[in-house]
Amino acid sequence: MKVITRTVWLLSLVSLFTDTASEMLYPIMPLYLKSIGFSIVLIGILEGLAEAIAGLSKGYFGKLSDHTGKRMPFVRLGYGFSALAKPLMAVFIAPLWIFFVRTIDRIGKGLRTGARDAILSDEATPQTKGKVFGFHRSMDTLGAVIGPLLALIYLQYYPQDYKTLFVIALAPGILAVLCSMLLKENNIKPQIGKTSVSFFSFLNYWKESPKTYRRLVVGLLIFTLANSSDVFLLLRAKQSGLTDANVITVYIFYNLVYAVFAFPLGILADRVGLRRMFLFGIFLFALVYFGMAKSGNQYYYFALFFLYGIYAAATEGVSKAWVSNLVDKKHIATAIGTYSAFQSICAMLASSLAGVIWYKFGAAATFATTAIITVFVLFYFSFLPDKTTVLKAT
Repeated sequence: MKVITRTVWLLSLVSLFTDTASEMLYPIMPLYLKSIGFSIVLIGILEGLAEAIAGLSKGYFGKLSDHTGKRMPFVRLGYGFSALAKPLMAVFIAPLWIFFVRTIDRIGKGLRTGARDAILSDEATPQTKGKVFGFHRSMDTLGAVIGPLLALIYLQYYPQDYKTLFVIALAPGILAVLCSMLLKENNIKPQIGKTSVSFFSFLNYWKESPKTYRRLVVGLLIFTLANSSDVFLLLRAKQSGLTDANVITVYIFYNLVYAVFAFPLGILADRVGLRRMFLFGIFLFALVYFGMAKSGNQYYYFALFFLYGIYAAATEGVSKAWVSNLVDKKHIATAIGTYSAFQSICAMLASSLAGVIWYKFGAAATFATTAIITVFVLFYFSFLPDKTTVLKAT
């Protein structure tokens, strides 16, 4: 049986182009926001609120996708929203406008996430989900290498011309939308009963979901509460004396490590177990954050971001594969959307809290706090039963 199917390839290419656009801007986002007057606290709140809105929409649209039996409209519209939002960031600099545009971009992510991950899950078996999700994450993150690299090259010739980059980012976004048009709808049976889906109806799934799913998600959410935006890692590197070019370079390096290792670690996770791979990943995360509590030179940050890339490769795709293996096939978009909704609320709190701790007590306290909480999370997952319960669609 072919594991990496045409659909997996196309979805991966769509994600590659979208991430090229997004990640072209991500490493310069804190630099751009600071250049137009945003404080570190406001950056944290902006990032957190944008992610929270995205998360709630992931829950709703995931539920709606399962309810209607449709996947592709959510995928195409979601990528379309994200493509159009990028150049709008450069139109005005008012905080409300920046927040509005970031929200549109994140709603686009909310639209597509549950439906896209459900498609990936349907293309795999329980024994190959680590491989499929790992391949997708690898391709997605390759865009996170290409995007910052393009930004770095551009800024070499036009230093601090951040606004033009937001316009350039429209091109790969359009390529992503065009690729999504090649995907074919594989209709699933619509859910019978309710005629409409309210915005918060996905919350009902928490009560109906399997106990194994809830236990896993609780652990993932506690971890998310400690895991603030990567923007703070970049700001820490900048604070330690790295130039804008060095900050972008170290971020490219991190994503390159992530892209290279996501697929092979996904394959390995299928063999050794998703839980073991996830434990390995968050152990590395704790090491990185303990390391970030101390300032260093550029080589020090390259070493930390190398470990951080391995952590991401060992957890991002693996966690979604793990979640999808614990729920009924007909509820996969809802399950992933519900988890993502709660996760984004926790991310909002994490980023906002990190901004406040940084402002009040400094960067070292921010990263040390996160690392200590992560150690407790590591123990939680260590005692979680190492078994996968796969429920069949009925």
